[in-house]
Amino acid sequence: MKHSQNDMHRLIFQNQPARVQGKIILMLLVILLGGCTPDGIATTVANNSTQLPGFPTPEALFTPLPARPPYSPGQLVDYIAQSGDTLPALAARFNTNISEIRKANPIIPQTATSMPPGFPMKIPIYYLPLWGTPYQIIPDSVFVDGPASLDFNMEAFVQSQPGWFKNYREQLGDGPHSGTEIIRLVANNFSVSPRLMLALLEYYAQALSNPTPPTTPYVLGFQDQFHQGVYLQLVYLANILNNGYYGWRRGSLLEFEHPDGRIERPDPWQNAATVAIQYIFAQQYSSPVFDQMIGPGGLAQTYSKLFGDPWTNVKPPIPGSLLQPALILPFEPGKGWTLTGGPHTGWGKGEPYAAIDFAPNGVSGCGISDDWVTAMADGVIARSDFGEVLLDLDGDGKEQTGWVIFYLHLGSNDKVAQGVHVKAGDRLGHPSCQGGETTGTHVHIARKYDGEWMLADSPIPFDMEGWILHDGPEPYLGTMTRYSQIVIASDQSEGKSYIRSDR
Repeated sequence: MKHSQNDMHRLIFQNQPARVQGKIILMLLVILLGGCTPDGIATTVANNSTQLPGFPTPEALFTPLPARPPYSPGQLVDYIAQSGDTLPALAARFNTNISEIRKANPIIPQTATSMPPGFPMKIPIYYLPLWGTPYQIIPDSVFVDGPASLDFNMEAFVQSQPGWFKNYREQLGDGPHSGTEIIRLVANNFSVSPRLMLALLEYYAQALSNPTPPTTPYVLGFQDQFHQGVYLQLVYLANILNNGYYGWRRGSLLEFEHPDGRIERPDPWQNAATVAIQYIFAQQYSSPVFDQMIGPGGLAQTYSKLFGDPWTNVKPPIPGSLLQPALILPFEPGKGWTLTGGPHTGWGKGEPYAAIDFAPNGVSGCGISDDWVTAMADGVIARSDFGEVLLDLDGDGKEQTGWVIFYLHLGSNDKVAQGVHVKAGDRLGHPSCQGGETTGTHVHIARKYDGEWMLADSPIPFDMEGWILHDGPEPYLGTMTRYSQIVIASDQSEGKSYIRSDR
């Protein structure tokens, strides 16, 4: 018996479970109502269209995402360690504790920092409802602006595409910038991959395929009056992506809420990049639109069409048992400075809590300081921009590889130039208020490894001459400890926050 296409679709629909039928009906209503669900919750779109490019697809409509079954309390489940995994974060994701994980895996040494990618583990799981899909969108290696970005000629790629983005120009504070210059600026600041940003621009706004530019200033769908234009939309995007990525890394982001009020917990087996993308879409969309976006027919499909399969030859950015090289305090010996900021964001707002602040004594407000910020290790200056210096410790001059120390708020006067080789303790520049946002003269310092921000308080400790960083109850609070000594972060230049180098 032959069926028409409509008959086939009807038969497929009738053979679906009630849950899936409900999703299909809701999806069709979303499309017919112009991007608004029946309960009145608007879906945010990047241009004046009612649907995302190439969306919805029949495959996405009729193929529910995979899910996990319930587990008995404490049941041991198989887990293969992924890049950047640490025991505290795994314990939080699986709703268990470190001691139980160690008991099930006695081979793990007490000194373990990051888990070796590919390492098989048994983890006791305590099931929680509302866990999301185990489908993974992209690997972590193509989320960060790391080694995988080095072979990418972004300008040539964009110019080879027919979309509006190749001719895009935007006026920023320091003059006009091309679209690719804007992406590089955001990538430098947030350390998010240029490929990922291009894929998201294409997914939301057909930036690479459609010659006609969107008529809205909210090209990525973030309806915020203070974030209009491609640059600020990308800043908004990168900031939320990092909140998702590093929140999952740290084990602090364990659930998020959709616009319809639905709570979702990322699957405990998920990788950080996928959770970051889920987190950004969850700010804007509810099911079934959200399910389409995070499934095989969503962003994953767009990324693969542009750049090929991201899961081919994956090189994990964070190896097992990663250790920080020896670092000294970032000021000259015998000088007393103040810890004015405990662990807080490396760049932007929120995560990653990768940075700390030091201020010289005797300077108030944005006064000029004669004190010097110094190199914390041997290396080469990979980049020297307005207010910024990046010290590359592996000596290849690339900030996307190996250990890198990020310095912010260095004044233009006497600042070290790009390409200069320095030794630990060499002078790099003076603390100031230049670059970023600040109300007082200081230096902001953070670590990266292969382009990934390294959390200040983590199993890979931020260690400077034996001083170890610890989080406080909120950003900018916290301590540095060395044996029985404790320095407490304060922006008041108090005695409790005073620290000096003894080298």
